[in-house]
Amino acid sequence: MNVGVSGATGRMGQRVIETARNRDDVDVSFAIGTDADAEAGVPVVPPAGVAGAVAEHDPAAIVDFTVPESAASLAEVCAAEGVALVVGTTGLEESHLSVVQEASGATPVLKATNFSRGIQALLRALGPALEALPGYDLELLETHHNGKRDAPSGTAKTVLETVAEHRDFETVYGREGIQPRQEGEGEVGVLVRRAGNVRGEHEILLADNDEVLTIAHRAEDRAVFAEGALDAAVWLAGRDPGWYTFGDVIDDQ
Repeated sequence: MNVGVSGATGRMGQRVIETARNRDDVDVSFAIGTDADAEAGVPVVPPAGVAGAVAEHDPAAIVDFTVPESAASLAEVCAAEGVALVVGTTGLEESHLSVVQEASGATPVLKATNFSRGIQALLRALGPALEALPGYDLELLETHHNGKRDAPSGTAKTVLETVAEHRDFETVYGREGIQPRQEGEGEVGVLVRRAGNVRGEHEILLADNDEVLTIAHRAEDRAVFAEGALDAAVWLAGRDPGWYTFGDVIDDQ
């Protein structure tokens, strides 16, 4: 299957291109970047040339790991050209997200904050844990490389969305000075670390009743996310216009 990759010069864009070379089901015919990166190994077009590249290469899907503004612009092009879009960009504000969601009315769009199957398992384990441990204190710790722009991570926000399905809470970002926890379930502490080349670590801690339960996930290589994004692209291509998630991919396998 012919795909394009948006973010040719970024960590994840490069990893998607590299990962695709070892797969038999996808072929990256072009990439989108701000400059012609010789290391990409495929033709690189500037964002302004996306429509032309789509007409020339006829991709079944485009995988996007860029920045919010670029993701929104790409969504408009994909909607106009009828190209499936897989969005892995995080940190989207409401204005960007609304553009991407609007595109799903004209073409299939899959948006995910994390393409790891392990994270999907973590999210699915979290709900039953929360139901079994009402009243337990909950803390969330996430760690990423020192170049990650958004904080907390998109995955951490997805974890909080899952928590919100089971309890009402206020989020406390870090702690300083005199700041005791609220009693009961009214608070979730979120701690963010940025250091080195950490691919991604997320840990959820539930504690009370003289016991501690930890649910954690660590990505050892960005290929985890690249493989998942390509799996999503293969699954998404040819589907009806609509809004899809990586959970839909997992459920269909």
